[in-house]
Amino acid sequence: MDIIKLRTEFGGERIDRYLSGNLENRSRSYIQKLLKDGNIRVNDRAVKANYKINEGDELLIRIPDPEVLDILPEDIPLDIIYEDEDILVVNKPKGMVVHPAPGHSGHTLVNAILYHCGDQLSGINGVMRPGIVHRIDMDTTGSLMICKNDRAHQILAEQLKDHTITRRYHAVVHGNIKEDTGTVNAPIGRHPADRKKMSTRAAHGRSAVTHFRVLERFGDYTYIECELETGRTHQIRVHMSSIGHPILGDTVYGPSKCPFRLQGQTLHAKILGICHPTTGEYMEFDAPLPAYFEDLLSNLRRKN
Repeated sequence: MDIIKLRTEFGGERIDRYLSGNLENRSRSYIQKLLKDGNIRVNDRAVKANYKINEGDELLIRIPDPEVLDILPEDIPLDIIYEDEDILVVNKPKGMVVHPAPGHSGHTLVNAILYHCGDQLSGINGVMRPGIVHRIDMDTTGSLMICKNDRAHQILAEQLKDHTITRRYHAVVHGNIKEDTGTVNAPIGRHPADRKKMSTRAAHGRSAVTHFRVLERFGDYTYIECELETGRTHQIRVHMSSIGHPILGDTVYGPSKCPFRLQGQTLHAKILGICHPTTGEYMEFDAPLPAYFEDLLSNLRRKN
């Protein structure tokens, strides 16, 4: 356990906000957890997160040793696009679940990252784990960003919240989209009849915006690029289905039978752009299309 002593130089700010700005690699949510657990004392007394500090307050902060995540590291090969001390960007393959869940307790991306990073990871919110800022579906391929420390996780989560992260996907959809570009602006929430699905007809949907542009047309199919303005569950799949152009291979939101041999939807997270959490430099990562996607495009071009 680390013990930090501070004397405040000014007053009037909430203690959780003050400490998240003055403790390196500690997010505001982690500071709030420390306060709730009684690990932060002001002038030798416990306070809540909304306590406003006074000039000259003496702060005693106890940082518990990070807990070990109850997930086993697994030696699973990773297609690494970029890596440094703060972040890791991988090209996720089709069929890989991002995080362990019921029915998928192992062989996930998190298992692979824990093995790859080893002791490079620092405690995120008090737990030794990789920070998953955003997720993509099991059968969606492409760029996925992982944070190695709490500070990077906090900064990139804020970028995601502020819609300043670039996320452009490539997809093949059913039908011939006549417009060269378009926008789907329709709230998304749980499907009113099927709780495993999402829908634009949910009673309490959350704002969702997807921009698309046509890359190629193949008669009965269209190759498109989609850019996310928001990031709701199954957003591109639900939005494209809602306008009559479900993603090829998506048997949940599209036809139950696929005319091609595919494993899930033809959706690939191609471009990911962020401002680096340490340097502030804008960086963009491009995940090459998987072989099955390239083969499908070649097949469609031959038939067109």
